[in-house]
Amino acid sequence: MPKFNYIALDARGAETKGTVEVGSQNEAISRVKDMGLFPTKISEADKEDKSAGKNTKAKPAAKGKGKGKGKKGGAMNISISIPGFGGKVKPKVLTTFTRQLATLVDAGLPLLRGLRVLEKQERSPALKRILGELAVSIEGGSTFSEALAQHPKVFNKLFVNMVKAGELGGVLEVVLKRLAEFSEKAQKIKGKVKAAMFYPTAVMIVAVGIMILLMCFVVPKFKDVFAGMGVKMPGFTLFVMATSDLIKNNILATLGSMVVVVIIFMLFIKTKFGRLVWDKFQLNMPAIGPVISKVAISRFTRTLGTLVSSGVPILQALVIVRETAGNVVIANAVNKVHESVKEGETITAPLEGSNVFPPMVISMVDVGEQTGALPEMLIRIADDYDEQVDNAVAAMTSLLEPIMIVFLAVIVGSIVIAMFLPLIAMITNLSGDEGGGGGKE
Repeated sequence: MPKFNYIALDARGAETKGTVEVGSQNEAISRVKDMGLFPTKISEADKEDKSAGKNTKAKPAAKGKGKGKGKKGGAMNISISIPGFGGKVKPKVLTTFTRQLATLVDAGLPLLRGLRVLEKQERSPALKRILGELAVSIEGGSTFSEALAQHPKVFNKLFVNMVKAGELGGVLEVVLKRLAEFSEKAQKIKGKVKAAMFYPTAVMIVAVGIMILLMCFVVPKFKDVFAGMGVKMPGFTLFVMATSDLIKNNILATLGSMVVVVIIFMLFIKTKFGRLVWDKFQLNMPAIGPVISKVAISRFTRTLGTLVSSGVPILQALVIVRETAGNVVIANAVNKVHESVKEGETITAPLEGSNVFPPMVISMVDVGEQTGALPEMLIRIADDYDEQVDNAVAAMTSLLEPIMIVFLAVIVGSIVIAMFLPLIAMITNLSGDEGGGGGKE
């Protein structure tokens, strides 16, 4: 009786391999299903051995390459990256994929089949290619988390470790749902902050554009008119005209200087000290600082709460939170928490000593530790701060609008006033001359 090798997934999504002796391939499929497994590949053992022998003879030079890199059964996964192909995976696309995969796995579809289904319908070339590589890795014997770890630029440590915890606990579909919810809320908050920052950024760009236009084209026209009339100009007008000449005669140098300043700033904030200074400044900025602080606290509590509730050990979870904090000040505070927990102490003391987290957050974390409901308390804090972010963004927008309008009016108005001051002085002198002449008559 022929033997058939099978690769299948159990109810938890874990892969298993084996051999059955049956009369045909259809009987092999039925036998594997009767064992409570979901078959993903079934092939006759004799044909596989012959095929493997032919491949070995045809490619003797390949023998020994990649030794030790294969998983369970010697399958070797070769990933070739083509520069410029596919590009990055957008967070929104990744969130949609996570939600869809969670739905498929929750419905009972094997993980490998779910990945293949999503690969066929995926429109993003980058994610489509990655899904194909994930499926190949799983077919080669890797776990889902191991396959994800091969793509660190797309799936960060938070994603990989949560999936790993879900695999170990047999609750992969639950973890995927939590990941999808986490990503959706993070994208929602990020979108609101971006929307709030769009208005002041747009006003700044318009202000710079108007200033360059006035300085390079309008002010020189007034200068020529005043020079022909022989009008004595006030000091403020002379200053504006000198600035105009400087910008007009050195337009490339001016633009180059602006670019250099931006580059120096970007390089500065990439240094350890520069990043710390910039992040501290962001947290203490008027109007914008409270929003950034609330977003950082929400991210910290939601990430830690999601990791711990998914079964990730607290120390490992704190390391992941530190690396994904997005703010050096918050990351340093989390690092102190990690050291405290490592020594067997509580989370509350280092949080309080960081001077970053408000008393309400510290008190709620303390209650969560004492009652053994820390994950739930952290998620509750995150939900509360998400609402506070909404209110803070609305307040910031309403405050920034009049400030930016006044800022634009001051810039344009100053230039206009500087140009009209000589005209006003000339009109005043003419009026005085006419009045004096009338008196003489």
